Amino acid sequence: MGFEVFLKGIVIGLLASIPLGPIGVMCIQRTLSKSQRSGFVSGLGAASADTLFATVALFSLTVVLSFIEDNMVIIKVLGGISVIIVGMTILLKNPVGQIRRNRAGKGSNLWSDYLSVLLITLANPAYILIFVALFAALGVNHEGIPYANGLLMILGVLCGTSLWWFLLTFCISFLRRKFRPRHLLWMNRISGSVIVMLGAAAILSIFIHMKVPVHEIFPY
Repeated sequence: MGFEVFLKGIVIGLLASIPLGPIGVMCIQRTLSKSQRSGFVSGLGAASADTLFATVALFSLTVVLSFIEDNMVIIKVLGGISVIIVGMTILLKNPVGQIRRNRAGKGSNLWSDYLSVLLITLANPAYILIFVALFAALGVNHEGIPYANGLLMILGVLCGTSLWWFLLTFCISFLRRKFRPRHLLWMNRISGSVIVMLGAAAILSIFIHMKVPVHEIFPY
């Protein structure tokens, strides 16, 4: 029973992490321009935030869920803005400087890599709803699961999300030797542009789902 619960947690963690959003693009970019370790540690930041989201979803922390539902518009705007800022930073960054620091043994600060992705992911708490849907799809209910098994499932989610980021960055790291500085420059431009568009899409989705037409909000 315990192993089955843990395995379900791993599956949920993998399913939640596999779709490549702005965080996935960022981890790929860091793996290519810095190192596999940098990309993986960045992914661990996302895994930590996802584990927190899964905890809220599994144990149905009503106060948190109500706050998210009541402030969904503000949360999406702030989350979208944070993603756009990150995308613009990558878009305008020249990878040559990073390559020189890597060769000189002065690579990126892993703690900074971890914290940056952790904070960006936490800025999008609406992601909790994905875990709510995944738990429901697998028939997981906090009322029908012992507290100890619940914690075991959360541990499984952490392992599942961490496994995904390890596999992704490990595979991407094989491509690093094929990339030259000019390739990395274009990779920065492409990944930065994609991240900016994803952030803008998150903000625009607010108006798409609003009942009030956009032209009534901005009459001019």
